[in-house]
Amino acid sequence: MTIALGTPTVDGVREAMAALREWQYDEAPMQLHSGDIGWNHRFGSAETAAVVRTWSRDGRILAVGMLDSPTLVRMTVAPDAFRDADLARRLVEDLSLPERGVLPEGAVSVEAPLGLPLHDLLSEEGWGVDESWTPLFRDLTEPVEEPGVRIRSIGTEQAQDFADVLRSAFGTSRPTPAYWHAMSAGPFYADARCLGAYDDQGGVAAVVTVWSAGPGKPGLVEPMGVHADHRGRGYGRAITLAGAAALRELGSSSVRVCTPSSHVGAVATYKAAGFEVRPEVRDRVRTA
Repeated sequence: MTIALGTPTVDGVREAMAALREWQYDEAPMQLHSGDIGWNHRFGSAETAAVVRTWSRDGRILAVGMLDSPTLVRMTVAPDAFRDADLARRLVEDLSLPERGVLPEGAVSVEAPLGLPLHDLLSEEGWGVDESWTPLFRDLTEPVEEPGVRIRSIGTEQAQDFADVLRSAFGTSRPTPAYWHAMSAGPFYADARCLGAYDDQGGVAAVVTVWSAGPGKPGLVEPMGVHADHRGRGYGRAITLAGAAALRELGSSSVRVCTPSSHVGAVATYKAAGFEVRPEVRDRVRTA
């Protein structure tokens, strides 16, 4: 049957999210997570729907993508469709042809799980690879150790704290308190926990948002940041442990995150919080 590419309505994003939740499992390669779309809701529901793409056959979603920027799509495929040759060919066509409405002309990137046949097809079309990313994973079967610092939930009154840390941690002026308000008002925030680590003077040192995909499924860290004034004092490890503990309370079987391999400090922080390094992955890129 024909594979249909679509951009869902605001209500249709729920169906894409449900598919992503179902497709998460501990042994899966690093892939698009329902929490990635949940975090994107900081831009608003309509804006999030506009960047989601689905590929369906006979009414069933087989693949979901999200435009993280106009030139980068992050995507994954249903586990039982990983080796589907027809789907792989259709994905490569839609990713390669600007008129399909996924990626524009020129330099673009695709993040897709290792093992998909589309990687071989993209190589045949002349696509290369970008910088290395390091996936990290922590099992949550056993209780998580105490973080050793004061942790509190981020709510309405702490939205400014959330924004302050993210601006400092990532060196950008974009995060505002409105980010937290829009994210928390989104339809999927019930699956999330947003926490802050505070110093002895009551100043915010680090924040994390973690997303559950449901009981027995791996959760996601997205995002975690430490304020520049508090780096090197263990707050990154502490807030990551707090996030992992929150996911365990939500029933998550494990927690995962992926960070650029060049960010050696971030990799070290997650390792200090008990995460195991998985084999590096690379986005696929078309340079022209």
